[in-house]
Amino acid sequence: MDISFSPIDLTAQPTLVLGVLEERTLTPSAEAADQATDGAIGRAMAAGRFTGKKDQTLALAAPAGLDVDRIVLLGLGAPAKLDAQAAQEAGGALAPALNALGATRAAVALDHLDGCPLEPAQLAANLVCGARLRAYRFDKYRTKEKDDDKPTMVALTAMCADPKAAEADHAPLAAIAAGVEFTRDLVSEPANVVYPESFAEQVEGLASLGVDVEILGEAAMRKLGMGALLSVGDGSVRESKLAVMRWNGAPDADAAPVAFVGKGVTFDTGGISLKPAGGMEEMKYDMAGAGCVAGLMKALAGRKARVNVVGVLGLVENMPSGGATRPGDVVTSMSGQTIEVINTDAEGRLVLSDALHYTRTRFKPQFMVDLATLTGAVVVSLGTYQAGLFCNDDDLAERIMGAGQSVGEEAWRMPLGKRYDRDINSEIADMKNVGKGREAGSITAAQFLKRFVGETKWAHLDIAGMAWCKKETALVPQGAAGFGVRMLDRLVADHYEG
Repeated sequence: MDISFSPIDLTAQPTLVLGVLEERTLTPSAEAADQATDGAIGRAMAAGRFTGKKDQTLALAAPAGLDVDRIVLLGLGAPAKLDAQAAQEAGGALAPALNALGATRAAVALDHLDGCPLEPAQLAANLVCGARLRAYRFDKYRTKEKDDDKPTMVALTAMCADPKAAEADHAPLAAIAAGVEFTRDLVSEPANVVYPESFAEQVEGLASLGVDVEILGEAAMRKLGMGALLSVGDGSVRESKLAVMRWNGAPDADAAPVAFVGKGVTFDTGGISLKPAGGMEEMKYDMAGAGCVAGLMKALAGRKARVNVVGVLGLVENMPSGGATRPGDVVTSMSGQTIEVINTDAEGRLVLSDALHYTRTRFKPQFMVDLATLTGAVVVSLGTYQAGLFCNDDDLAERIMGAGQSVGEEAWRMPLGKRYDRDINSEIADMKNVGKGREAGSITAAQFLKRFVGETKWAHLDIAGMAWCKKETALVPQGAAGFGVRMLDRLVADHYEG
């Protein structure tokens, strides 16, 4: 969808979108259009249930008095609550409504609103960003789709008093949206297209934005002693990779970076502990944590974030074969700690254990956040509404949760503790890769990771319930969600940029 900005012109596009506040209160542009159409807007609202509540829409076809094909009324709710997130969600409501009408080009008028925390330019920038996020569609492999099923919108113009200011406000939002789309593209691809080597090649493309990219193969990782990560890929013909990305945007080039680590299991059969066949196709998105970190790096570099950032991706494919790791095998991690592999389907923590230790010892970051579709247990606990957050630092936890709330990507803090830690002690090695039975599965997984972070501030986000959206939400269509990119971008922007 092409996005542009212009001064307010009520005949700029064949579809005119006008904001309406709660209790059917017309914005200035809507009031002008109502007068030009001899009260058609007011009559249409009076005849139906449209009251201007947040995200409501109402279409009026070919109203006399204005040279447009249709008017779409967009509910904005209470102006005092119309912050950046609410404005993006309004755009998210608008995008499918326009496609449902068969509109191809539309212009939305955004006025100054008393009591609104946003200026019209900010309102315009956020609304079109929300429309872009909601309009995302992965249709690369659709070859016989009917025209009636295809989206129609090709251009959206945001009209306000200062379009140049809107363009400036939109630029960083566009970079963030591009990062989300990059994540969604990676997660949507099938595993025969995105596997460790091809994922690494996608990451190398970030060099065009100024990201330094280094790819380690199995020989380099074996030399470093990454026996835990490498054990996961032993059964696959695909070579495991470690992708290291660095963005140096801080005024002080030597400032300690912030670090993000992603689980990148490009397909997870469970290995020798084979998963059931039903639903296994979904395991193409077991690399969503790595996808998020890649998208975050694209977003931060795209908006020229004033911070030093490291992103590390552990990229493997977990397959059964004669060379695969067996239940009962003992592997040695890069940290020197030994792990008894009880279940080869608990592989993500093995990948992250070496990736976290590598990140901590090489880069000495201010903090590390890892993201992983790590456990089904977190979905049982929190469903598909919040990610599970585990953290060894209260301030970092509060900052992550606050960032998530501000962008609509929420996380709920879960406990850590020595009682859970005892559940992963092994009789023959330093630890097991799973706890006792099915109890507290997401917590024991986090306790496992905690053994590899030392004294570094660290947070673990279990995004198993958030990576794939089965029912569309305000800014997320069905499919790959891109969860975490906007949350962590906000975390960096609010607390760590120079």
